[in-house]
Amino acid sequence: MAKKKFKTEVSQLLNLLIHSLYSHSEIFLRELISNSSDALDRLKYLTLTDDSLKNLDFTPKIDIRIDGAGENTLVIEDNGIGMNDEDLASSLGTIARSGTKNFMEKLSGDAKKDSNLIGRFGVGFYSCFMVSDSVEVISRKAGEDKAWKWTSDGNSGYSIEETERAGQGTSVILHLNEAGKEYDSQWQVKTVIKKYSDHIAFPIQLHWSETSGEDDKKKTEEKEEQVNAASALWKRPKSELKDEDYNEFYKTISHEGEDPMYRIHVQAEGTLEYTTLFFIPKNAPMDMFQADYKPGVKLYVKRVFITDDDKELLPVYLRFVRGVIDSEDLPLNVSREILQQNKVMAKIREASVKKLLSEFKKISDDEEKYAEFIDQYNRPLKEGMYSDWAHKDDLTELVRYKSTAVDGWTSLAAYKDRMPEDQKAIYYLAGENEEALRKSPLLAAYREKGYEVLIMSDEIDEIVTPMIGPFKEKELKAINRSGALDDLKTDDDKKKEKDAEPVLKKIKNALGEAVKDVVASARLADAPSCLVSDDADPSAQMRQMLQAMGQKDIPEATFILEVNPDHPVVKGLADTSDDDLVKDVAHLLYEQALLVEGVALKDPVAFASRLNRITSRAF
Repeated sequence: MAKKKFKTEVSQLLNLLIHSLYSHSEIFLRELISNSSDALDRLKYLTLTDDSLKNLDFTPKIDIRIDGAGENTLVIEDNGIGMNDEDLASSLGTIARSGTKNFMEKLSGDAKKDSNLIGRFGVGFYSCFMVSDSVEVISRKAGEDKAWKWTSDGNSGYSIEETERAGQGTSVILHLNEAGKEYDSQWQVKTVIKKYSDHIAFPIQLHWSETSGEDDKKKTEEKEEQVNAASALWKRPKSELKDEDYNEFYKTISHEGEDPMYRIHVQAEGTLEYTTLFFIPKNAPMDMFQADYKPGVKLYVKRVFITDDDKELLPVYLRFVRGVIDSEDLPLNVSREILQQNKVMAKIREASVKKLLSEFKKISDDEEKYAEFIDQYNRPLKEGMYSDWAHKDDLTELVRYKSTAVDGWTSLAAYKDRMPEDQKAIYYLAGENEEALRKSPLLAAYREKGYEVLIMSDEIDEIVTPMIGPFKEKELKAINRSGALDDLKTDDDKKKEKDAEPVLKKIKNALGEAVKDVVASARLADAPSCLVSDDADPSAQMRQMLQAMGQKDIPEATFILEVNPDHPVVKGLADTSDDDLVKDVAHLLYEQALLVEGVALKDPVAFASRLNRITSRAF
């Protein structure tokens, strides 16, 4: 038997768990029961689809045994899929997807008593060390002859050795510590099961011993009781279910410790018969923006678990949804490949998307509650505007933006309602940082005219917004592009532009091919210059995104330099015949505009030299 050490982060995490979350210790039982339920789900499916397991004698159940001999042990066991030695090492010796480092950072200050962290960071099994001095896991994988025992004190490491077990499944044996002694009582264990796991779809049998009689006539009797309802909650009539029933079911399937933000329960009958129960978490899943995110929806057929690892059950932009789809019409042996082409599944998926989006629309009527939703899920909805053309209009109504005119979030519809009659388009400014965008010199002229500008700081806004097209007959225009300038020009601006032609030519000659063009600006007030992209060219942020995505051979960025004809610097250039001065100032106008856009200078030394030369002329 070889002793193996936990990875450093796992050891630190277990230490934090053991010493930081005692006030929520009862959640360990919820987590272990949920693991057993998952193991039973998986084996139940295999007995229907795997020829080698179809003859397996399998009546799924979970047994919880309270020691009656004063040894302070608690056993949670199932006859599910089980694990072999490799499974034990990979599942219990490491924490592969849990975000351990982030978890440990969160376990500080006020968060030390936050049981929600258990679920959000995927460390459910390890919560058993809050109540145990040591833990043994005895498991035998279905279809295999050997059984294995994993042992750990949650501190020094773990060991795995071969052992015996009568049949497939897993037994978790907890040697309770002082903090865990309260779970040596059938009343306490029963209370916790009823609180957290009553909705588990398999029977949970509680076993304990009762002693009665006088000292010389003591009699010990073994007791057994099923303590949960053991029915698929999503199939029960909604009229029978309470908020707490839904909330505890959600915590089991999501491994979250807090109630969901919203729930949507549909029991469809007719041409297709299916049930969906969806939940929206209060906080976005930790892996929502990771390519290998874990899907949150489980598929059942006639209450038989099929899969929880299929990213096709809902569109990718709805990957934050948690819940269950249960169909009466799909075949039990449906495979992932069949799912992708199955007409029944396609109809359930389409109906589910429509229902989710319509419920989001209802939620949006309450601005305060909807703001909580948008804070977490605005970006994935924007992804949907780009990827789900069939529902683009619905999604366009759901997404929200920051604005120069109102606090908090606003919709495109609300923006349009506030537009002055003379405003020709919906204006927006996209970039990486909201604070920097709000300080952009480009905004001055729009404020002066009373035109609202949407502030878009999601990195995908540059890609998504041009795909929206006209919104209620109003085109969306980026104010950092040349096309939006024409909307602002007055007759006076056109006259200034004509008068500024000589100085524009000077600046253009000085900059050469560094810029695409130099034009007079009608949208600058205090700033001397700014950069805009030609309508046909990618912006600076778009170029950075393409480079970050690994795209090569991106053409060199060339911007249009807009200069303010009324600014003293530009007027000074118009009056001077000093070619060296014109060259230095022209480059500084261009380079400071680059810095405002967040574009790195190619030659910072040359920039500093020019700045020093200009500064020295002031003395």
